[in-house]
Amino acid sequence: MGKISTGFSMSLDGYVAGPNDEVDRVFQWMGQGDKDYVTTIGGQQFTLKMSDESIKMRDEQMQMIGVLVAGRHLFDISGAWGGRHPMNVPIVVLTHHPPQEWVDKEGSPFTFVTDGFESALTAAQKIAGEKYVALASPPLVQQAMNLGLLDEIHVDLVHVVLGKGKPLFANLNIEPTNLKLTRLIQAPGVTHMTFDVVK
Repeated sequence: MGKISTGFSMSLDGYVAGPNDEVDRVFQWMGQGDKDYVTTIGGQQFTLKMSDESIKMRDEQMQMIGVLVAGRHLFDISGAWGGRHPMNVPIVVLTHHPPQEWVDKEGSPFTFVTDGFESALTAAQKIAGEKYVALASPPLVQQAMNLGLLDEIHVDLVHVVLGKGKPLFANLNIEPTNLKLTRLIQAPGVTHMTFDVVK
């Protein structure tokens, strides 16, 4: 079974989005490199500008991840990623009310779980097999931390201070937790850091 992991672009003061879910500032590093990087969202191609180091890191992450777990809020504000997430992996969505247009859609990449976070995690682990389960919503990361289930944290630390917004690490009910830095990459506008959670 693979690791339970998470990864976010985050401001220096700990926010992964602005107060209204705006992410232009935390993703601005994806336009500051010197190499073209083509990604697909919902069947539409976008060309980003990233450094060689960032591209290599991102490609390696995409090879390791077997499934994403997201909350309904992220699912809705992303427009269901147009039906295809840039990582092109299955997605488990934790929700009280599964959207029938996706439940019944042939070839849908979404699995909807209605009976809690741990059930969503179990479903995701079955899908991922030996690959990683990646938690894509801050509230799910917080629940995993509170339950002692998170194995790895990846942060793309963006060189910006937002002042307010949606924090990654809020609502935690944990003892102080040590992390082990396993990777550090400096790139234009961002510092990539990967940590193992010490258990």
